[in-house]
Amino acid sequence: MNIEEFYTFCLSKKGVVEIFPFDRKTLVFKVGGKMFSLADVDGFYSINLKCSPEQAIEYRERFSAVEPGYHMNKKHWNTVYLNNDVDDVLLKKMIDESYDLVFNSLSKKLQHEIAMG
Repeated sequence: MNIEEFYTFCLSKKGVVEIFPFDRKTLVFKVGGKMFSLADVDGFYSINLKCSPEQAIEYRERFSAVEPGYHMNKKHWNTVYLNNDVDDVLLKKMIDESYDLVFNSLSKKLQHEIAMG
């Protein structure tokens, strides 16, 4: 997956906004005001994704490209390095899971507002 595919895939989800809250190179995607994905746009070699604690451990054990989230809460975030260990299909699944985890943590009212778009 390249940066354009990542960008397009994340923005295709309902209610997603992009921001650069930390610096000019760290692209963050949020839904309902909460982060679900971030990546360095200058050196696009990894993506940080939110994950349930159980799933985070499973991914780390199964794939060498998945490590505890760099500069993030290691219990809830993974860093996924873009290499042959994690193909685009799996990476999109991980992005979907991250989005869904954050979306489902939002209030029912906010979920409804986003869904109605």
